[in-house]
Amino acid sequence: MGLISGVLAFLFGNERNIVRETAEVFRENAEYQAQRALATRQQAVEQFGAEFQLGQKSRFNRFVDGLNRLPRPAMALGTLGLFVAAMVDPVWFSARMQGIALVPEPLWWLLGVIVSFYFGARHQAKVQDLQREISATMLRTPQVVENLKTLEGLRRDLIGSANPGSDTELAQHAKRPDSNPALEQWRRNRVV
Repeated sequence: MGLISGVLAFLFGNERNIVRETAEVFRENAEYQAQRALATRQQAVEQFGAEFQLGQKSRFNRFVDGLNRLPRPAMALGTLGLFVAAMVDPVWFSARMQGIALVPEPLWWLLGVIVSFYFGARHQAKVQDLQREISATMLRTPQVVENLKTLEGLRRDLIGSANPGSDTELAQHAKRPDSNPALEQWRRNRVV
């Protein structure tokens, strides 16, 4: 008994487990791995949360966000302003356009690249959003087709719901009542 308890105390005593420690050399402890993964996820969520705090933006961040929102409306309103200026004072407008004619071509190319990248990135994001929406819609298509078939079946089952379609002769015929000899006989008997 002393030998067995001595061996067990050696293996598992002093809050140690030599078997577990030896196995962990060859295979990672799943419980500790899950704890580390949880801690990593919590830190990532905290970091994202700190990054996107709405109420705690600095003045500089708010200023830069405002600047990022200016180019599209400024370009649209500026273009409309040019049309108005051309109608109000054509001579002043022509003088400004002569100045624009003196801008060298490489500068126009540079402006084109800047505008293309600025609007291209936004266009790319919008196209990707549209593709996600189309994919979601396509996933719902079989259910919609099935619903339409069910509704069409209900339409055919209704009393008096004959649809003459585009056949005008049939439509005109459907509007005229058929002759009913029994009804006509009854009407004649009532009149007498």
